[in-house]
Amino acid sequence: MHDVIVIERETRGDVVVLRMAHGKVNALDLEMLRALIAALAELAADCRPVVLTGRGTTFSAGVDLRRIVDEPAPYVHRFLDALSAAFRSLFGYPGPAVAALNGHAIAGGYVLAAACDHRVAAEGSARFGLSELAVGVPFPIAAIEIVRDAVGTARAHRLALSAELLDTSAALNAGLLDEVTPADTLLDTAIAHAATRAERGREAYRLTKRQLRRPAIERIERAGDEPVDLMWAQPAALDRIRQFLANLA
Repeated sequence: MHDVIVIERETRGDVVVLRMAHGKVNALDLEMLRALIAALAELAADCRPVVLTGRGTTFSAGVDLRRIVDEPAPYVHRFLDALSAAFRSLFGYPGPAVAALNGHAIAGGYVLAAACDHRVAAEGSARFGLSELAVGVPFPIAAIEIVRDAVGTARAHRLALSAELLDTSAALNAGLLDEVTPADTLLDTAIAHAATRAERGREAYRLTKRQLRRPAIERIERAGDEPVDLMWAQPAALDRIRQFLANLA
């Protein structure tokens, strides 16, 4: 049995806080991604301002790799479809979306943060970045384009190809984060940013955001993810994931 997958929801004024709640590190699996997609779709109709955060001391450590190697091949394909769909749902969300990074945001976890409009991190010892190549698997095109949009092409190259993880100070200096705040004020700070952006006119905000992100969205739509899907399901890739998990253990 897997943990019950939950996207906890809290309303603060007009702002909706979506809190990922899955095990110790809020790992991304099929059920949690589908729950996030559904929550964003419901809120998008009114362009509600959203704050995305995680339960506990981790925002998200990325893909639940254990399920990738334990589940049959059809799960891997469904999961990758949902992963790209979740990235795109958040990146294309029409209202303000602020990430409140309560801890590590790694691999797919950082891509979710990058898909938001503003990233606030708590002070502490968290790490941020893209680690997929350390595992030996490629990135979905949506992940690449979203990170490129958030941090620029040069930094996206370095993050993706080096697989380095940055501490909070280095991540702020490199532009992976927009600001750092004490942990006890993290959520209030993120909510204030989301509320302020919503006050600027929702239709104007939606249109401006769509114009800014249109080039990245068009690149995502043109490219497709078939080669990535095939590579994740190959026995050699699954063996690399198993070795990575063994090394962690």
